[in-house]
Amino acid sequence: MGSLYEGGCLRGDVRFTVEGPLAFPHTCSCKMCQRHSGSLTLVWVEVGKDQVRWTGQHGAPATWRSSPGSSRSFCRTCGSTIGAIDDKPVVALAIGTFDKNGSVKLAPQSHS
Repeated sequence: MGSLYEGGCLRGDVRFTVEGPLAFPHTCSCKMCQRHSGSLTLVWVEVGKDQVRWTGQHGAPATWRSSPGSSRSFCRTCGSTIGAIDDKPVVALAIGTFDKNGSVKLAPQSHS
């Protein structure tokens, strides 16, 4: 078994487990990310769709089509930002949603 990471929304209705390597931990300050997070900068990490299991009582998060190729994801109950789910097999998760987000593997390596 590889590395295992868990996280979820504010209420815990949307929960996830990620198994395996994390890719491209980075920050973004584009207007879309600012509005999605309510902050000047959003911190993301990317994983393959096949690495994510949605384990909370509400299953996968709600999505809103934000741009060609990607949808923003959030909890339909509490509104917490979860991340983005791309059409390609990538899920970008907001690092703040991880239960243990102090890992060096989650430290941003770049800014977009």
